[in-house]
Amino acid sequence: MAGSERLRTALESLRRDLDHDLFPLAIGDVGADRRALKELRGQLDDYLLPRLAAIDAPLLAVVGGSTGAGKSTLVNSLAGAIVTEPGVLRPTTLAPTLVCNPADCAWFTSPNVLPGLPRVTGGGRGEPGTLRIAPVDIVPPGLALLDAPDIDSVVTANRELAAQLLAAADLWLFVTTAARYADEVPWSFLRLARERSTALAVILQRAPAEARDPVAADLTRLLGENGLAGTPLFTIPELELPSERARLPAPVVQPVATWLAGLSADAKARAEVVRRTLTGALDSLVTRVPDLADRVERQRAGIRELRAIAERAYDVAMSVFDEGMRDGTLLRGEVLARWQDFVGTGDLMRALESRVGRLRDRLVAMIRGRPGSGRELRVALESGVESLIRSAADGAAERAVEAWLALPAGRDLLERSGVAVAGRLGRASAELPRRAGEAVRAWQGHVLDLVRSEGADRRTLARAASFGVNSLGVLIMLAVFSSTGGITGIELGIAGGTGVVSQKLLEAVFGDQAVRALTQEARIDLRRRVRELCDGEQGRFTALVEGLGPAPETATRLREAAKAVQERGAL
Repeated sequence: MAGSERLRTALESLRRDLDHDLFPLAIGDVGADRRALKELRGQLDDYLLPRLAAIDAPLLAVVGGSTGAGKSTLVNSLAGAIVTEPGVLRPTTLAPTLVCNPADCAWFTSPNVLPGLPRVTGGGRGEPGTLRIAPVDIVPPGLALLDAPDIDSVVTANRELAAQLLAAADLWLFVTTAARYADEVPWSFLRLARERSTALAVILQRAPAEARDPVAADLTRLLGENGLAGTPLFTIPELELPSERARLPAPVVQPVATWLAGLSADAKARAEVVRRTLTGALDSLVTRVPDLADRVERQRAGIRELRAIAERAYDVAMSVFDEGMRDGTLLRGEVLARWQDFVGTGDLMRALESRVGRLRDRLVAMIRGRPGSGRELRVALESGVESLIRSAADGAAERAVEAWLALPAGRDLLERSGVAVAGRLGRASAELPRRAGEAVRAWQGHVLDLVRSEGADRRTLARAASFGVNSLGVLIMLAVFSSTGGITGIELGIAGGTGVVSQKLLEAVFGDQAVRALTQEARIDLRRRVRELCDGEQGRFTALVEGLGPAPETATRLREAAKAVQERGAL
């Protein structure tokens, strides 16, 4: 592939990578990031890609400058006709006008240059947001003049359009006045022209006779100090024109017209202007694109931080649930009352000192006489676990929202999502109670299946049958919340000895090691189900950042494109 074709391919790939919302959230100086992205897109669309596709296309000279500098009057004078409307009201140039030779109209009416601006022809000023094409015979073939809005317009859209047009130009005709040539705004643009090696000529208008030479000398000095020595400088004296629509006398603008005609007529000179500006624009990509890649990585890091905040909040929710499993809270209150109904009270605790066999016989009789109490205990335990899940989820949602609100990116995201959404995010979802109930009941069913499986062994079958699967299942569930690891470490004082009694009964049926395994398996399964619930709740947050911002490989691709531009061959 030829060098120019490789370059075009790299730029087209770069343009596709930029055709996304790379900076959706308020991370870092997002305003500057978005402007840099917009400028890069614009320069690729408006200048680099069209110019690379047609190196020999007509030269585009953009006439730019400050408010009231006389840009429109200059364009009319060079065109020898009123093609753009000057006036005393500011801003005057609401829609840019492009003046070209009729032979070049086809190029400029097609979307080769400034494709985002619809073309219109005919008289008048043109509607804002359009590009009016005015064919004029006096303008030499191979050259077009574009009257741009004021670079310091009070209208933001005009300032942005002026910058866009200047970035699309092969040549700047920068117009200033004796009164305003030292203003900072024009010099910020002139320094940009220097940085990008844009071909440039400066036109000093409205210079009083007595100040003409001193002002021109000072302007020449400033050009040199700003790295623009050798820039062509044309001076137009201050003249009393009969009306705002009047043109400057032909002799006054003849030096400018002659210089422009020479560029258009000399293919080599025209090519040199194009090559200089094109090379400067490409060289600027070598630094601007990697800088944009750094900003892209900052945006991605900010989005990852929001995701990590949500993940940490629900990790904490799991820790809260784990603590609720360990601290015995679930074995108090309603669960304790139902437990006492289940196994009876009185001298039961004193009987723990007797042989396990006799204790088992007594408990079997009591349990068999209270089938409803077992169900009530199971329901009470279910309710307690559900409450613990909801409390942990509410706390996680509140923590996540508060942490997001503490970050500009998080506030931005919540505001974009709507106040109502942000309010709902601060607590557990409306579906959580139902889902938690289903999860706990499914866990209880799994525990019963574990008991059935363990009780199927011939050695324990008779003992398990004497208690019943449901009763033993409830005891396993109690054991999950009465110890920190398997069957060891039981808190002896908790809930009147609930954990101790359930342990002794289970040991009598299954033995120490089996009970330890059953309890651990039940605990792991419950945590897995609660983790799934927390992941679902966390998903309400991660869904807000899902797909936001640049793709993971964007920064790498941008740097690769900049490297390809840097390693290009000669144009």
